[in-house]
Amino acid sequence: MKPSAKFEVNITGTHAVIVPHEHAQPFLDAGQTRVALTAFYQEKSVSFHGKLHERNGQITISFGKRYQKQLGVSTQDHFELQIEEDTSKYGVIMPEAFEAVLATDATAFNLFEALTMGKKRSLIYYIDRFKSTQTQVDKSLVICENLKRGIIDVKELIKQ
Repeated sequence: MKPSAKFEVNITGTHAVIVPHEHAQPFLDAGQTRVALTAFYQEKSVSFHGKLHERNGQITISFGKRYQKQLGVSTQDHFELQIEEDTSKYGVIMPEAFEAVLATDATAFNLFEALTMGKKRSLIYYIDRFKSTQTQVDKSLVICENLKRGIIDVKELIKQ
C-alpha cells in the first residue's frame, strides 16, 4: 500500500491528532489500524508507529509529549503528517538490544512470542525508553528471567 500524501494537522487536547478520513480510510479499509507515521515541522521530522482510533465519527492517533518535544511543536502549531503501512513485526520497532537478548534465549523468546501483541508492544516501548544500550540489555534480561518464572503481567515482568 502506498503512503498517504502529507496533510496538515495540529494537536487536539494534550496528545491527539485528528486524521482526515480521506487519508486514514484506505488503511482502515485494508484492515490496517496500526500504521507507521512521519510528522514534519520546519526542517525536522519524527517517525513513529501508532494506531488509528475511530471515535465519535473522527479518526485520531496519539502524538505523545515525547514526539511533540522531538519535533518541536506545541498544541498551537500546525505540522504535516504522513501515514504509511506498518510492516514491522510487532507494530513498533524492536530495540536491537532487546532483540539480541531474546535471540540468545530460545525459551524466553518463545514465551515472549506467546504474549498478546499489546503486551509485546508495552515491553518493547518500556525497553526503548532507555537510551543506554547497557540499560536496555539489563532490563531485557530481567524481562526474560521473569518470563521464564511464569510471569505474564507486564507490570510484574519489568520488576527486578
